[in-house]
Amino acid sequence: MQHKPLSLAQVLACGAAIVTLSMGIRHGFGLWLQPITQAQNWGREDFALAMAVQNLSWGFFGIFAGMLADRFGAFRVIAAGAVIYALGLWGMAHASHVLPFILSTGVLIGLAQSGTTYAVVYGVIGRNVPPERRSWAMGVAAAAGSFGQFLMVPTEGMLISQFGWQEALMILAAAALIMAPLALGLREPALGLANAHREQTIIQALREAFGYRSFQLLMAGYFVCGFQVVFIGVHMPSYLKDHGLAPQVASFALALIGLFNVFGTYAAGALGQKLAKKKILAFIYFSRSVCIVLFLLAPLTPTSVYLFSAVMGLLWLSTVPPTTASVAQIFGVAHLSMLGGFVFFSHQIGSFMGVWLGGYLYDKTGSYDIVWYLAIALGVFAALVNLPVNESAIRRTQLQAA
Repeated sequence: MQHKPLSLAQVLACGAAIVTLSMGIRHGFGLWLQPITQAQNWGREDFALAMAVQNLSWGFFGIFAGMLADRFGAFRVIAAGAVIYALGLWGMAHASHVLPFILSTGVLIGLAQSGTTYAVVYGVIGRNVPPERRSWAMGVAAAAGSFGQFLMVPTEGMLISQFGWQEALMILAAAALIMAPLALGLREPALGLANAHREQTIIQALREAFGYRSFQLLMAGYFVCGFQVVFIGVHMPSYLKDHGLAPQVASFALALIGLFNVFGTYAAGALGQKLAKKKILAFIYFSRSVCIVLFLLAPLTPTSVYLFSAVMGLLWLSTVPPTTASVAQIFGVAHLSMLGGFVFFSHQIGSFMGVWLGGYLYDKTGSYDIVWYLAIALGVFAALVNLPVNESAIRRTQLQAA
């Protein structure tokens, strides 16, 4: 009531900074796989299971974080998420047994991410940015998360080498708290939220979305996105080290993914204003499969790793703006954070499978080959299922009458 309407610059600046911190911290977790498992005498599957639970927790709680943000605004959700993020990182640093490690690294950090990343921030963007600029604005926010990866992953590698893995996590816990004051910039007017145009209840919105074929197809494609990027993000550092490459190669590789993803996500958001979003998504998924095939066929050298990382970076989170913008275009923005949370939950089920299968099959076979082949096949599948998506605004009166 006392708050002024949010300006585009304010929404993008604060939203981008929050996503930069939240996504930047999580993108570096793969760097802790070997230090933690070696210090605690755990298998890679133990660490991978905690990361898998984190992704599933992030997706599951994201549904409810989206509901709360749609109803009460993003500020409270993000501020609470920042505190929980810090607590989860503290637990990750001090857990000496697998179960507390899973609860802190998996459940707590996943819960924190649900309130500090795309679904909640995109809800604010959707409500405060006009439709003709919405896809572009979402691309800017996604690019910020990518810049966070470019900025934070080498920083996290440096922190581990300078201070040790436990102290590095404590420094990140302090950094996570910065998201709470940043959330003030996304504090929407209470009156505007209370009077938001909602011609549907939550149940009606969910029934409509889950009964709509295009929503199901978007969820299927997003499952594949999660499988691919989290498997690569968590397991590639160990994959490279297993093949005799220096640890710095992995840090630079993840940083390159983040750097090039700045351009990829921005381009995807901007192109989403001009081209059919389903065609953009199909291109991204198919290109990922081609990129992985070429990476596996080429000799494994630092140069080939950096080329793979640059190309994959262009395709990394570039699925996020067209997917979320498609949901907004089809269903409107009244329940955008919630519906985006459900689509993202599908992404996180894929993330769970990718990161857990990576650890499980490595421990069973001593190789990541099977998971690489699955990532290729799933990319082709995702490209095909996105092509039939109907991006037109839904005819709500007919559907509700049905």
